[in-house]
Amino acid sequence: IDVYQAWCGPCKAVLNLFRKLKNEFSEDNVLHFAVAEADSIPALQPLRKTCEPVFLFCVNGKIISIVKGANAPLLSKKITELV
Repeated sequence: IDVYQAWCGPCKAVLNLFRKLKNEFSEDNVLHFAVAEADSIPALQPLRKTCEPVFLFCVNGKIISIVKGANAPLLSKKITELV
């Protein structure tokens, strides 16, 4: 889950990486991306204090990893490891 604020340019830029990875793993049907605007979801308020995107990696509804910042190589590595 990409937790972002609407004005955050790096948050929007990383969406292309997500599209690329989704296409790479499309046949597996195990990779799903969700985007959540931190300003609109009360449960995400603790993540609103930062000026960097926050990526939550979930399996079976539980957060198993968190990556802060729009670091495309790190995000790609984390996603590949989890799939």
